[in-house]
Amino acid sequence: MPLFRRLKRTRGVDFIYHTVQALTLREVNYKESDKILTLLATELGKVTASARGCRKKGSQLAAPIQLLCWSEMVLYDYKGRWLVKEASIVRQFQGITRDLDRMALACYCAEVVELMAVEGLPSGEILQLILNTLHVLDKQQEKSLPLVKAVFELRLMALSGYEPMLDSCAVCGETMTDSQFHLREGVVHCPACRSQLGAGVSLPLTQGTLSAMRHICLGDERRLFSFALDEVSQTCLAGVAEGYLLSQLERGFHTLDFYKSLAMPSIK
Repeated sequence: MPLFRRLKRTRGVDFIYHTVQALTLREVNYKESDKILTLLATELGKVTASARGCRKKGSQLAAPIQLLCWSEMVLYDYKGRWLVKEASIVRQFQGITRDLDRMALACYCAEVVELMAVEGLPSGEILQLILNTLHVLDKQQEKSLPLVKAVFELRLMALSGYEPMLDSCAVCGETMTDSQFHLREGVVHCPACRSQLGAGVSLPLTQGTLSAMRHICLGDERRLFSFALDEVSQTCLAGVAEGYLLSQLERGFHTLDFYKSLAMPSIK
């Protein structure tokens, strides 16, 4: 549970501080010196909070509330709205902020999490996923960006109620040596059973890709990124993960378009 500290009564109102750690998913300038933040916080989940005066010169809130900054924050509820009273940086992920490709991918991850997390509902697993993803982008430079992106997308879908069926063919129930993945239905199937699944796109899977998908959806979160794929299987995984997310959510993302405009020339 959050830490609570009751304040003295002010103008007939008792304020209670909530001390949490939170990741800034989105920031929007408001009025002359404020910002409206979308945070993913321990215990509280996704919340919208105002940071008053944070854009004034010398404000102590300016750095800790920056996009993708992981900070300890003191929040309080004022007339049904969260306000940030204090904040201090826990981690800034500087390896991301110094690299445009990594920053673009991190912003895409933040935008998708903002969409998928439910306001006011604890989202501990989703929070841990995006923090793990940011850590990999920050510290594990040897990991390819398409692989990190695919792991994030597929695991997030599984955590958000869209876990695909990957154990056997969804139609005949047989274990497959040659398989495809139906993006709309979220199931694997034999090529021979494709016609029974109706409209939509099916993508062929390599054995390495299918094994990786099972690891991502069902494996230990502490070892989520601990696997390697050959180039063909990695390209296959990247296409399946992105296609599945976009098909299920039925929308695109401006941050994804920007990331791909930067990254695609180097992904070959």
